[in-house]
Amino acid sequence: MSIDWPTLLPLIFAGLMGVAILLYVILDGFDLGIGILFAAADTDDKDIMIASIGPFWDANETWLVLAVGLLLVAFPIAHGVILTALYIPVFLLLVGLILRGVAFDFRAKVPIHRKHRWDRMFFAGSLLAALAQGYMLGIYVLGLQQGIAAMLFAALVALCLAAAYAAMGSAWLIYKAEGELQQKAVFWLRRTLVFTAAGMAAVSAATPLASPRIFEKWFTLPEIVWLAPLPIAALGLFLWLWRMCVHLPGHEDEHSLKPFIVLSAIFALGFGGLAYSFYPYVVPDQMTIWEAAAATESLAVILIGTAFVLPIILGYTVYAYRVFGGKAGDLTYD
Repeated sequence: MSIDWPTLLPLIFAGLMGVAILLYVILDGFDLGIGILFAAADTDDKDIMIASIGPFWDANETWLVLAVGLLLVAFPIAHGVILTALYIPVFLLLVGLILRGVAFDFRAKVPIHRKHRWDRMFFAGSLLAALAQGYMLGIYVLGLQQGIAAMLFAALVALCLAAAYAAMGSAWLIYKAEGELQQKAVFWLRRTLVFTAAGMAAVSAATPLASPRIFEKWFTLPEIVWLAPLPIAALGLFLWLWRMCVHLPGHEDEHSLKPFIVLSAIFALGFGGLAYSFYPYVVPDQMTIWEAAAATESLAVILIGTAFVLPIILGYTVYAYRVFGGKAGDLTYD
């Protein structure tokens, strides 16, 4: 039986793009969250917070580059439609990423009395990047609609996504920090979890309401029965994580990594729900992955390149997290 490559290749690239986006949200989410938490951190804590993400933050952004690159080369028509509709928030996202990158390096080089300026810049860049991503998600969920109502909803999602990133940063600090900073991270996690749950609830409610097609996919029989475990599992994980915060960090720090794992699972469940809702569209209710896909011959060549590049990215990511695992120490520059 011959393989239907014109059907299969767009599916493969849609899956790869989805995995890249999910990994970016989880991995770069926690280091963006660390930057957002700078607003609540003491001066003495900030060096440890920076040390906790120092070996990872640059590599984490590789997943964003991969996701956007796959969108461009595999779905060029959709890339043009989406980026045109989201031109301003994409611009603000890039400004935020540039600001935090510059601040990350400059804060280590300037005299002590000037470091606070770059700390504020690192916070501003992290917050701007998170808000821009949340705004784009809100507009995308509504099918790239424009108007006051859509903008207000997108602004709400932006605030909630920034809080979700702060929650990821808090969970990462619970794993990487010790002592007083770790206790602060537990406190921050409890506060930001409320807004994280609110954001997921808002997106979950708006997605089917914005599209009759998506509403039918979720709320007709038998789909509503076999999809019910998805939101139930997410709610259960939220409640478990909330209860877990009461007992953290625990005896000999044995449960310090669990909050990050549980929160990552919640993000994965939410992403899975969105992927199911929008499939098979890459531009909601406008353009399917097959309509937006590049020529089959082009996708075949790109897939060969991806088969070489993706294992390298996965390999050095796993290697970096293994080598630099454990608690963050004092920040030093040789």
